Amino acid sequence: MFQHKKPSSPDAFFTDLTARGGEYVYFCRINAYNQKIQSFLVKYYECAGKNGVIIDGKIPNADQNNLSYYYEIMGDAFSMTKPFITQSIRKWLPRMNDAQLAAVAGAVFDVLAKLQREGKNENMLKNAYVKFMCWLYYKFERITSRLGQKDVPKIMYCGTVSHYELLLISVLSKAGCDVILVQPDGDEGYLKLDPSSELSDRIDAADGTKFPPGFSLKSLRQEAAAKASQDRALGPKPVYQVVRNSWARGSGFADAVIKFSERGCGENTFNTVFYRVTGAPDRSTYVSDLMQLKSEASADDRKVVIVENELKAPGFEDLNGIRWGNYASYEDAVADLSKNIGFSYDSGLQRLMKYEFSSLMLEKSKEPGMKVNKLVNIAVIILSWIKKWEMPLFAGWKPDRVACFIYFGRCQNDNEALFLRFLSKLPTDVLIINPDPSKPCVLRDDELKDYKFDDAVDLPAFPGEGFAVRAGTSAYHAERDLDTLMYQDTGMYRNRQYSKASAIVLETTFEEIDIYWDQELKYRPNFMTDNDEVKVPVIFSKVSGVKNRDAKAYWQFIKHLMTNEALLLDGARRSCSQPRENPMKPFATQFLKNGRLDRNAIKNHRNYPYKILREDVQEYILDKLQALINSKIIKGTFQTGVEYAIVAEILNLEKDIERKIQNFDFTKKNPKIIYLNTSEAAITLSDAIILEFCSLAGFDVLFFIPTGYSNVENYYSYPIVSEHQIGEYLYDLRPPDFSRISPRPLNAPRSWRDKLFRRGV
Repeated sequence: MFQHKKPSSPDAFFTDLTARGGEYVYFCRINAYNQKIQSFLVKYYECAGKNGVIIDGKIPNADQNNLSYYYEIMGDAFSMTKPFITQSIRKWLPRMNDAQLAAVAGAVFDVLAKLQREGKNENMLKNAYVKFMCWLYYKFERITSRLGQKDVPKIMYCGTVSHYELLLISVLSKAGCDVILVQPDGDEGYLKLDPSSELSDRIDAADGTKFPPGFSLKSLRQEAAAKASQDRALGPKPVYQVVRNSWARGSGFADAVIKFSERGCGENTFNTVFYRVTGAPDRSTYVSDLMQLKSEASADDRKVVIVENELKAPGFEDLNGIRWGNYASYEDAVADLSKNIGFSYDSGLQRLMKYEFSSLMLEKSKEPGMKVNKLVNIAVIILSWIKKWEMPLFAGWKPDRVACFIYFGRCQNDNEALFLRFLSKLPTDVLIINPDPSKPCVLRDDELKDYKFDDAVDLPAFPGEGFAVRAGTSAYHAERDLDTLMYQDTGMYRNRQYSKASAIVLETTFEEIDIYWDQELKYRPNFMTDNDEVKVPVIFSKVSGVKNRDAKAYWQFIKHLMTNEALLLDGARRSCSQPRENPMKPFATQFLKNGRLDRNAIKNHRNYPYKILREDVQEYILDKLQALINSKIIKGTFQTGVEYAIVAEILNLEKDIERKIQNFDFTKKNPKIIYLNTSEAAITLSDAIILEFCSLAGFDVLFFIPTGYSNVENYYSYPIVSEHQIGEYLYDLRPPDFSRISPRPLNAPRSWRDKLFRRGV
């Protein structure tokens, strides 16, 4: 019979019989729970499922049919002798060989003899013998013929073991089985049966806790099944191993240029760096440091790839090279998608690529809300980038090289972060170099080494051959520091400090319009800056009627509002004039897809009118165009095709409006439009679109309607224009030549000449 001894570690259970230094088996019980125990139990459960018996709760007693069969085969005889027990078991379990039979029969006899010494009578011994025989046949027959083999059979019991269950399990242990008793309720029940722990050893966990409520082997079975699926998805473990950072000296850029031969790499082991350097260690030498980094990293025929500011999203041709389908589970998806990785230069590197890709995708699958289809979409993007960069990094690769991938800028989204993490698990140094600490990087990884510096450098691209190198002097950087101190959270703003703005329409009284009209925006209520964007308070109002029927004062007030920032539009004239030629109109349907602007198509079109504007101004115009479409303020948007009219109009703005936008500094005075309509003509769709766009872009828009007609609201889907009734309605007024009108606020006292001659209408 086999002897049991305490294992040196839980992993000893998984060694074969020949590696144990003798005929030893392990019989242990577990009363505490932690992550290591959980992992061990999952692995043991898998082994017991393949070569053993799993008992969750109790060993079921033989029912009447089981007993009837037993007595039919074996009869009612019983003798408390070893030969009788041996012959009976040979007949009852005929698949055992002589060594197995001797071990089982000897162990059964020893147990019965012990019961006899404890005072059990013949009838009690017979009942115990029959119980053991039925359990051996109906529950354990599958392993009795495997006893004593190199692969030791495993028994796993979860629950509080009973007296006779423990006796039979000890029989099987002595006959050559490993046994684990999982005791969620603790050791108290067991110690009543075996106070001195003679039959089994306890496995202690220093940081162990109680088993979680409701723990069962069913949950373990589910975890084991999940692990098996994951193992299938991961595929064979790679031969190559990558060690990130732990070998390095922690000297930033310098670690990335250490030669492979000097990194202490072992056979099939690659020591790499995974660093993020944010800000400049020394602004005066930053550019030259980067150029030296590239030069030294490229030595020894080393592959170096530099990506600036973003990993471009894959296009149709990139995605067309990836094969994927519909999947029922994450594991099925990952296992199939990994087949797209077909690196031909080295089979070991290909296996490593597949394994690390699969590992990251399975990790991603555990994120809250992650669906299979979403995971597939992410995986396809990562695969397209793998195909794009595997040749520049690894073409002609040999196992004595470490490539270098430099991402210059900030990692902006989760897909980029995932790809960089993937690369860092290959024989590749991965450096994220972000020259601006104010722009955070989304990449997170426990092994990522961060170097952070407060100084920023304005560097749009990685310096290299053909790069117009700009290096700031100490005085220049000191001036920039002073600039930051003066214009950050002080209420002072440098020229065009911000490139983004969003409008907030002010609800004002009529009198307040005159107060705010010629003010800088930073002095208006609700003005604020939020990160890189300005909240711009604007006026969008309609003035109906004429105060005191005084037309002269009316014209003078309008003239008073005609500042350098203001444009005057004659609505009556515009409503009856021919529409302006619009070369972009025929192409509007090509520029809008699924409600989103195709900015590349717009900017690359031969008739695109804004290409001479600053890039940030172009983006600002397109941002506000998209916002106008999304708002559905203009009636018929996404119903009657008005969205295409909106695109056409905003891509054909009048030159005066275009220049006002180009010149708009979001913290100073904003551009303005005064829309005057003295007739019965309603506003055109074109003007309704343009004026609402201008309001979204930060213009003040003021309608003067002396007739009081509702002729400016017709194309808006909800009331957006606040109206001020200032006097009686006057009709058939003709706008004057404003160059001959002297400006005057509406509430200013009239001159003595006006009073003398009673000038008015």
